Amino acid sequence: MEFNEVLNRRYSCRAFAAQGVEQEKVDRILEAGRIAPTAVNKQPVHIWAVSRPETLEAIKGVTRSNYGAPLLLVVGCRPADAWVRRYDGKNGAEVDAAIVATYLMLAAENEGLATLWVGSFDPALLRDILPGTDGYELVAMINVGYPAPDSKPSAMHGVRKPVGELVTRMV
Repeated sequence: MEFNEVLNRRYSCRAFAAQGVEQEKVDRILEAGRIAPTAVNKQPVHIWAVSRPETLEAIKGVTRSNYGAPLLLVVGCRPADAWVRRYDGKNGAEVDAAIVATYLMLAAENEGLATLWVGSFDPALLRDILPGTDGYELVAMINVGYPAPDSKPSAMHGVRKPVGELVTRMV
C-alpha cells in the first residue's frame, strides 16, 4: 500500500471480526515496532503480543475499551533505560513508546488490519495479568485485527484542524 494511503485509511476501529491474525502478519508488525526509532537508539521499550484467548478475556477487566480484537499489543517503556535530555531532565521513554506504538499501528494498517490505541486502562491490573512488566510504564494497549463488516470510523475521525492552526512556518 502507498504510504499516504496507509495514513489516510487508518482509523480507530471499535468492531473487530473474530478471525485471527496470521502469524506472518504479526511478525511483520512486530518487526516494525522493533525498527522504530528511539532517542539515541536506547530502545527502552517492550511489546507484549497477546493472542491467547484466556489472557485476552482477563484483560477485559482492565479497560472498558473491549471490542473483540484477536490480538492485543501492549507497549511499555522503562524510564531507567531511556535517554534523558540534559537541559531539563526530560525522560524520553514515553515518547519512544509512543513512536513504537505508532509504527505498530501503521504496519498493521499496511497489512490490511485495523487498530485501536487504548490509553484508558488500569495499569496495575494489567501488570497483574502480564508477566515481565515490572519496571515498565505501560503506555498503550493496541487492539489489532480484521475490522468487522459494519466497522466504520467515528463521526469525529475526519475532523481536523487546518494546517495553519497546527503549523508555524518560519520561511
